[in-house]
Amino acid sequence: MSRRTILVTGGAGFVGSHLCDRLIADGHDVICLDNFFTGRKKNIEHLLGEPRFELLRHDVTFPLYIEVDEIYNLACPASPIHYQHDPVQTTKTSVHGAINMLGLAKRLKCRIFQASTSEVYGSPSVHPQTEDYWGNVNPIGPRSCYDEGKRCAETLFFDYYRQHKLDIKVARIFNTYGPRMHPNDGRVVSNFVVQSLKGEPITIYGDGSQTRSFCYVDDLIEGFVRLMQSPRDVTGPVNLGNPGEFTIKELAELTIAMTGSKSKLVFLPLPQDDPLQRQPNISIAKDRLGWEPTVPLRDGLKRTVAYFEKLLTENDVMRDMPAARSKG
Repeated sequence: MSRRTILVTGGAGFVGSHLCDRLIADGHDVICLDNFFTGRKKNIEHLLGEPRFELLRHDVTFPLYIEVDEIYNLACPASPIHYQHDPVQTTKTSVHGAINMLGLAKRLKCRIFQASTSEVYGSPSVHPQTEDYWGNVNPIGPRSCYDEGKRCAETLFFDYYRQHKLDIKVARIFNTYGPRMHPNDGRVVSNFVVQSLKGEPITIYGDGSQTRSFCYVDDLIEGFVRLMQSPRDVTGPVNLGNPGEFTIKELAELTIAMTGSKSKLVFLPLPQDDPLQRQPNISIAKDRLGWEPTVPLRDGLKRTVAYFEKLLTENDVMRDMPAARSKG
């Protein structure tokens, strides 16, 4: 593919920074946009000296006037501890952010990618989840700022597709993990790894029988790129995640084993609207993109543990870290 100038909103975040790495490695010019609410400069500081990389501090809830060839819209806090901090702003980021980026793509007549989420399925009554399932979401619950915000973003994308013939790509992302996860984002993998390394009790919400499917970040980014490069008629939504299903208790026990920790399991009440099952059906991704995950959980977890070990060694940012709620 020819060299392009690509905008990545939320580019200093966990997933966004890995996407920036990949696009730079593929020879493109990258404009990384972030307001640094959850994104961190540390995630992209290794790119700051790269002549094909540009960092722009901006909030997607405000219009942006810029010239690019493609847009990846990833901007939005993605863990409950962050998106519930300011739920109104979370909804605005998903909805106003989508409107602003779609308006930019319409003006530029360029292809635009939306990072949606498996949370659009809510607490699913269909298992595993397929893209034609409409979901079971509580529209007034504490998680709905994120769930319904992403559902509305998908609505906007497909309305722009139908009304303005915009070239869109929509991915529904399932649980993703790997280096550069925020140590205090409350997601289950980062919680378990940090607690294990610090020898603290591992907090499991519920009885640990609820299931999740964990996709290593490099696999996810490969899915992004393949979807973005797919034919125009492959609009999505496309599930991107690892169909390998694990219980939360199994993940906790594997983390303890891999870190050699003496941490004990502590069980706490399950948060409201926390899904009991989450597993993607990735048939469309396999058929249309030739994509499926390749990194086994044990291998990806090993790399993630190494990242957090280094983080703990380098600074004391997590020494007095308050307990965070595990993301479901």
